[in-house]
Amino acid sequence: MLLAAGTRYARRLCGRGAAAALQGRPGRSCARGVSTSWSPVGAAFNVKPQSHLWDLVGERRGLFGVPELSTPEGFQVAQEEALRRTECLVERACSTPPGPQTVLIFDELSDCLCRVADLADFVKIGHPEPAFREAAQEACRSIGTMVEKLNTNVELYQSLQKLLDDKKLMDSLDAETRRVAELFMFDFEISGIHLDEEKRRRAVDLNVKILDLSNAFLMGANFPNKIQKHLLPQHIQHHFARDGSHLVIDGLHAEASDDLVREAAYKIFLYPNANQLKCLEELLSSRDLLANLVGYSTFSHRALQGTIAQTPETVMQFLEKLSEKLSERTRKDFEMMQGMKTKLSPQNSKLMPWDPPYYSGVIRAERYNIEPSLYCPFLSLGACMEGLNVLFNKLLGITLYAEQPFRGEVWCNDVRKLAVVHESEGLLGYIYCDFFQRANKPQQDCHFTIRGGRLKEDGSYQLPVVVLMLNLPQASRDFPTLLTPGMMENLFHEMGHAMHSMLGRTRYQHVTGTRCPTDFAEVPSILMEYFSNDYRVVSQFAKHYQTGQSLPKAMVSRLCESKKVCAAAEMQLQVFYAALDQIYHGQHPLKKSTTDILMETQEQFYGLSYVPDTAWQLRFSHLVGYGAKYYSYLMSRAVASMVWKECFLQDPFNRAAGERYRREMLAHGGGKEPMLMIQDGVCLWHHPHPCSTEDATEVALETRMPALTAQRHKQSACFHPCKLFYCKEEKGALSCTSKGITVQFSIPVFSRHAAEVSFHR
Repeated sequence: MLLAAGTRYARRLCGRGAAAALQGRPGRSCARGVSTSWSPVGAAFNVKPQSHLWDLVGERRGLFGVPELSTPEGFQVAQEEALRRTECLVERACSTPPGPQTVLIFDELSDCLCRVADLADFVKIGHPEPAFREAAQEACRSIGTMVEKLNTNVELYQSLQKLLDDKKLMDSLDAETRRVAELFMFDFEISGIHLDEEKRRRAVDLNVKILDLSNAFLMGANFPNKIQKHLLPQHIQHHFARDGSHLVIDGLHAEASDDLVREAAYKIFLYPNANQLKCLEELLSSRDLLANLVGYSTFSHRALQGTIAQTPETVMQFLEKLSEKLSERTRKDFEMMQGMKTKLSPQNSKLMPWDPPYYSGVIRAERYNIEPSLYCPFLSLGACMEGLNVLFNKLLGITLYAEQPFRGEVWCNDVRKLAVVHESEGLLGYIYCDFFQRANKPQQDCHFTIRGGRLKEDGSYQLPVVVLMLNLPQASRDFPTLLTPGMMENLFHEMGHAMHSMLGRTRYQHVTGTRCPTDFAEVPSILMEYFSNDYRVVSQFAKHYQTGQSLPKAMVSRLCESKKVCAAAEMQLQVFYAALDQIYHGQHPLKKSTTDILMETQEQFYGLSYVPDTAWQLRFSHLVGYGAKYYSYLMSRAVASMVWKECFLQDPFNRAAGERYRREMLAHGGGKEPMLMIQDGVCLWHHPHPCSTEDATEVALETRMPALTAQRHKQSACFHPCKLFYCKEEKGALSCTSKGITVQFSIPVFSRHAAEVSFHR
């Protein structure tokens, strides 16, 4: 599709660059110096934001510096201008002789639409003012409708087809341009360009309906439930917000120490809502109808084209084998939690679905003395941001600088703006950090692309802009924002997405940064979790906010060891979610209700019984952005585990490894086939000869990851994103082959040498 991030690749990730990738880059500015021991970024995040005279009298600009967006009405102006520009670009594309200029025009067309749609996609969720959210929602719908019409525009399609049909012309193009041309064609094909006019209109209507249903489902998934106060015991009422005579239940309260609080929150928050249930059923049905209309047996088959996994059959084999290997360890984890619950709550000792997060935490704290409050004083937000700054500087030559935004540029006065500056290449882009809790803010931690990078016709580079959204506590007058280890890990995870966006400096915005297959897009973010759990990294910044004392190495070691506790049960839960996602997007009509399917899948892939009169699937917001792709978290962990072991385990600050990681994996965005990036970036890095499975380390176990082996074969096959690759099960592992590369997913057995990683040339 022309709007690259809209459906094929996630614009929002909840959960991505080298000079060689660009031609005609403009002159580079010099990075600014740092004159104090604390870089500006560390200091900026350790103080409560103050009102400045600049806010009152400085130059006023709209959101993200877009002049029109100083008011909600500006979205109408922006979308109308984008649609006018679109008409001109379509005319140019259809009248230009086939050649590299064709791809550039298509990419400019994609950029013209994405620059409104991407920005609006964030504002409709993240802006605190309803008028802005509503205006952004309408802009998303308007641009989305245009995109679907363009994806079924026969004349536009034919202009691209002429290029792809000319073998001599295609052979003359560089690899990135060829891939982008093929991806644009792929978008036409999965949108039904081959259908007759009536069916193409039907496809457009279905896509618009899916867009509306997706927005409605997302809103419903985060909407709180209310219950009359007198229906809950008085001694637990203070755990919930009050609204007159009602209590507001806005989450699962999974970490609450009182069993009754967790039980009440679980049953009330997950109580079925008829409208939300109907919305989900219509969404799944509409997706299936669209997939069938354009030639796929299921929506999952359509959604997985171009990913690492490629087919739902591969995904289910992966999940089933993983579940099989996890089952015994998961059972032991549940027995351990059951024992702890019996010890603490003997009167009601049966382990229930609302228990694992709490009791696994209790077991970790008891066994390793890792009470989060012991760690928080060492993990101020400013210290953690300084830690990221040090890491990026040592690995990649990048420094983060806090920059004062213009009046009206940000949507809340506690949003920080960071400039990302390379030591020789100058300014790479901007990150807006929306890190703090506020009323009606979504509870998910997310990365949003606001503007993708691309090489413009005048030779300058369009700088990428992203937003990171977290939900951290505000600083107070007496102390800065203090993070738990989990919050710190989430911060590193989301920064992984942001740096992918900054460093994926492709010629075309259609494949810039995180605009790549979802099961590869999570690799950079998950990789950052490894850095956040390595003492060599943590020791660079974790210092007590009052005394300056460094976090003792023993405390970090205990924290890392503790993550092995109940790891199988946590991973099993993710397998359950991924399997449920696949079944919902499989064959339709569904044989049973979505709730009955949930109940059966939970029994098969998790083990704890379904709770009557609950409907967890109605809160499964990932069904929108990650529909048929939730497995991506697990598969990306496999890749990230290999990258860490092969590139950074020996030295997390290795500049040569950092540059290679950037050059071979981050720089390409989606402009290179993922399996090639894995092979070029990792498989040939440290092992010129085979290494035995006895060399496997504890890395994958500590981070609950399946392992991945990539092997380059002598034979070669021409890659096209519409063609499936060959998958088979071999020697207890799942092998998938594309373009002469076999990726083998072996399953951790949770022994000391848990996940076996081997390499062959």
